[in-house]
Amino acid sequence: MDLEGYAKRALRRGEDRDIILRKLKERIIEIKDISEGKAHLLAKAVLEEANATLHPDSDITSFSASGVTMGDFGVGSRGHGDFYAHQKIAEVIGETGAFIDSSQMDDSGVVSIDGNYVVLTVDGMHSRLSDFPFLAGFHVTRAALRDIYVMGARPIMLFSDIHLADDGDVAKIFDYTAGITTVSELVGVPLVTGSTLRIGGDMVIGDRMTGCVGAVGIASVLTARKSARPEDMILMTEGAGGGTIAATALYFRRSNVVMETLNTIFLDACKLLFDNEIIAKIHAMTDVTNGGIRGDATEISKTAGVKLVFIEEKIRSLVNKTVLRMLDELEIDYLGVSLDALLIIAPKNVAETILEVLRKHDISVEIIGHIEEGSGAALIQNGELHELTPKFRESAYTPIKKVVGEFPSVNLSQMQRKVDEAAERAKEKKQNILEFILGKKP
Repeated sequence: MDLEGYAKRALRRGEDRDIILRKLKERIIEIKDISEGKAHLLAKAVLEEANATLHPDSDITSFSASGVTMGDFGVGSRGHGDFYAHQKIAEVIGETGAFIDSSQMDDSGVVSIDGNYVVLTVDGMHSRLSDFPFLAGFHVTRAALRDIYVMGARPIMLFSDIHLADDGDVAKIFDYTAGITTVSELVGVPLVTGSTLRIGGDMVIGDRMTGCVGAVGIASVLTARKSARPEDMILMTEGAGGGTIAATALYFRRSNVVMETLNTIFLDACKLLFDNEIIAKIHAMTDVTNGGIRGDATEISKTAGVKLVFIEEKIRSLVNKTVLRMLDELEIDYLGVSLDALLIIAPKNVAETILEVLRKHDISVEIIGHIEEGSGAALIQNGELHELTPKFRESAYTPIKKVVGEFPSVNLSQMQRKVDEAAERAKEKKQNILEFILGKKP
């Protein structure tokens, strides 16, 4: 529980301070095993600090709110709102000089150094795996390594970050790290550094955990999304899901499905492409994660300026049977959820070689479509061509997500306008501070 946020909301509503103090004390005692006297002192200090920072007195310590919340706009929910917000983040970042940066909506960033490419990525752990730290660490590590591989790079090291709320058991840190290093040892990429902090310091009570894992890789050629070309074939390997599918299984009480997600098939497939010197012949790769095929296809189309056409029955055949059965039974659209499969875009002759190499090592793979001139994405289903578009949010894959739904709860165009304005204000603030600091230099 965010005590500071709770106190500030109450102060803004004009609630009586004695009532706020009492409520804070009650909330603290609910979670912390401490005396009423200590809880009262903590509540009083929380209220004092919240009041001290309630009204920032300068531009640097304040921001102009957009009036649009993360939940309303679907940020982090791998759909239209999330993609839109990331485009705005790239605008705030501005020109970087990097070979590939956030503006290209790719899996990783790339800089060119001495004729080689250094590739960097970071992935946040799945938010619903806070109570399952080993799974959180395992799947976020696999995600980071996937993002390095699909850029045509060999991963060389990992770094991690973990934030645990004040009442979280220290054992979570170790379990999370064990999840990371399980993948690390399986693929031979070392975890070399990291950070460990509390969420909100003393102001957040409870045992919520969050964190991320990043990876660094080296490449001589790149397989970025922007390189997809008309007449290329689209291939996909088998997918059993990762953090998203694990969360689905856990919160719908299907723990047997979790075990299906514990594999390194994706990473093994990428290593085979390197070992057989096929990487340089591939135009583009990505992982089927951000809103599923629906989201990834849209991002590739926008970045490369091409149209993607998929064959639904081919995609369906590559989804792990146990996972697919669960998704079908729970009425979760498998095209709109993260499958953690490898998507490869390559010329036809190269596609045949990829099929041969991966199948030789018992990795299921099929040609699931092709690239055309144009824009957008389409799906051939039962002989009919349908438009393939992302939803506002990814497929609802937990009970609470089914309640929240997959569509915006308020007017989308109004929210976009407010988000646009917020991004512009952030850019102006950045420029003002740059000028201030540069003006102080002799």
